[in-house]
Amino acid sequence: MQVGHRQEVRARWSDMDSFQHINHAAAITLLEEARIPFLFGPDRPTDGLRSGMFIVELNVKYRGQLVYEDNPLHVVQHTTRVRAADFTIIAEIRAAGQDESTPAAVVSRAQLAAFDVETQGLRRLTADEKAYLKEYSRD
Repeated sequence: MQVGHRQEVRARWSDMDSFQHINHAAAITLLEEARIPFLFGPDRPTDGLRSGMFIVELNVKYRGQLVYEDNPLHVVQHTTRVRAADFTIIAEIRAAGQDESTPAAVVSRAQLAAFDVETQGLRRLTADEKAYLKEYSRD
């Protein structure tokens, strides 16, 4: 069974809203902060994605509250549907210390596409990029 890419992110005090939990919009930023090291961390064969990529679709389900005291937040990411020019990342956010058998407070599904800035069009993922992404596949 694939374990997924694990990343810790820290919510900021300013991420809380008047109800004293992490605001829904801040959760999207935290997901992005976890996605960047997954795709562009050291020794990743995804350098081409740095030059052009965009989110085609983003779906976020809020299943529970997160508060500032839940830091550091744990994000687990899996890929699915790695295709010629796009792929999907499923991400789950849990509070510090929660086991992965515990339902995630936030679950997202983000479809990303590789983009060629020069031609202003989609480009195909390289074989190395596909292989890396498929290492984290949970189809």
